[in-house]
Amino acid sequence: MSSPYDPTPVWIAVPAAGSGARMGMAIPKQYLPLAGKPLAEHTLSALLAVPGLRQLVVALAPGDAHWPALSPALRGRVCGVEGGADRASSVLNALRAFDPLPGASDWVLVHDMARPCVRPHDILALVTSLADDQVGGLLAMPVVDTLKRADRDGRVEATVVRESLWRAQTPQMFRYGLLCSALQEARDAGVSVTDEAMAVERMGLRPRLVPCGAHNIKVTTAEDLALAAYYLGLAQEEGA
Repeated sequence: MSSPYDPTPVWIAVPAAGSGARMGMAIPKQYLPLAGKPLAEHTLSALLAVPGLRQLVVALAPGDAHWPALSPALRGRVCGVEGGADRASSVLNALRAFDPLPGASDWVLVHDMARPCVRPHDILALVTSLADDQVGGLLAMPVVDTLKRADRDGRVEATVVRESLWRAQTPQMFRYGLLCSALQEARDAGVSVTDEAMAVERMGLRPRLVPCGAHNIKVTTAEDLALAAYYLGLAQEEGA
């Protein structure tokens, strides 16, 4: 297993072509103000600090007018490309935009732009845990709530056993060749994958789950912004 002093080389792809319609805001959520700067700047700053980073590519919505307003210092270290109609297409566009292209066995991290609270030690834990893994994996959090399955009338149909359930997070980390093949095969089959691990699972493989805390939230609703600001402030106090 690689150590922090001998970092595993990684490439990072960030899908950011969505409109964030559920936020109900006039601009995409990645550009909303959060703790004094646009949300995307928090995310990119965390990713650019990853040891061993070779290149970071962001897949943007066509005609994204907000991207140029981000910090020039950050944008200068990132390659922006046009995203696709869905997550898999955006990630594929980002993967194909690396220059030079990674080797088939090189590691790629895929991270949601809307997860600005990811901490360096979480990413380091993922990279070091998977450095010698044959498949790859993802940050995730065990489910602690009691889960209910509803019927069509919104009534409880069953209580779901939670002991083996996890909430998928990002980054997700896979070999370049495997990830490209998995996403393309899902796309060709007309399967809409909600994350990269799902595409890899379709190939009969079993990604590893690497535990992460509740702070690595995905900002989806307006209420999430306040929670993200809290976690960012907490990380600053802790020096994380």
